[in-house]
Amino acid sequence: MAKLRIKSQWFRDSAAKTPQQNASAMAFITWRVAQNTLKQMRTARFDIEIGPQYFAFTHEVLVFLTQVIDRMAHARMEDAERAEFMTALVQRVAQILQDNEDGLMGVPPAGQASHYAQFIDLFNALSEHYADFGFDAKGPDFAFVRYLGHRIEALMPQKDQRWVVDQIMASEVPDALDMIQRGMDGVLSTEPRPKRASRAGVSGD
Repeated sequence: MAKLRIKSQWFRDSAAKTPQQNASAMAFITWRVAQNTLKQMRTARFDIEIGPQYFAFTHEVLVFLTQVIDRMAHARMEDAERAEFMTALVQRVAQILQDNEDGLMGVPPAGQASHYAQFIDLFNALSEHYADFGFDAKGPDFAFVRYLGHRIEALMPQKDQRWVVDQIMASEVPDALDMIQRGMDGVLSTEPRPKRASRAGVSGD
């Protein structure tokens, strides 16, 4: 299966990158990785229909990925920078999600929470659960990943529930973690961006 190409160098070489800029770049990457995960699940013949189930799946994967990014940020940033980065990241992910969910599902009726607020509420609620799980240089521990698998299991039709946890843990999460790690490495890199090769042709006599 072809790997998703991740653009992770977004800024001019001479420009300082603020936590908000880094968060905006990572939010876009996180959204693309979540969409790629959903696409791969459907390619593997798991039934994820456009509608509430589609976005419930997306919410769960986005929360998981933002939790992973928070752990990565903890190892690479001071506390104040990490707090600023993560706040901006979650807010930007929520905005991207809302733009897409509003477009496909419509804006929630008056009196109901916006799709943005629903994601923030889910992130806050599940943060307490994910905080109990381990994370080291190799990534999230077994329980961390299994928790996502069981939450996805609850969203799936009965015919898929037997297999979905294994699919999430053995296939989808490793691919997603690789892309998120590459994204973080690129976004937070202090190395100058390689110059593009000149497009000018060379003619021979």
